[in-house]
Amino acid sequence: MDIIKTRHMAFSEVAQVISGKKVVAGAKQLRKAVTSGKANQAFLASDADPAITEPIVALCQLHNVDVAWVKSMTDLGHACGIEVGAAMAAVLYPS
Repeated sequence: MDIIKTRHMAFSEVAQVISGKKVVAGAKQLRKAVTSGKANQAFLASDADPAITEPIVALCQLHNVDVAWVKSMTDLGHACGIEVGAAMAAVLYPS
């Protein structure tokens, strides 16, 4: 199995990466994007429940999707342009 790149990113970095790109937020949408090969990069909130994030990390490793950790669900939600927190999100490949 290939080792994926995992790192921590500040809110401003995440907002810059996400800006102008198609993004999905939430566990179900991220899982669909990763398994279908549409996810370019995944973002996970460090304060999200590990019972939710750990299976997603394993899925990303299986599908060679890079994972970046964000400080909080609030920061990730705001970076995605939504008013609520997000445990996880993914940037999709351009279609």
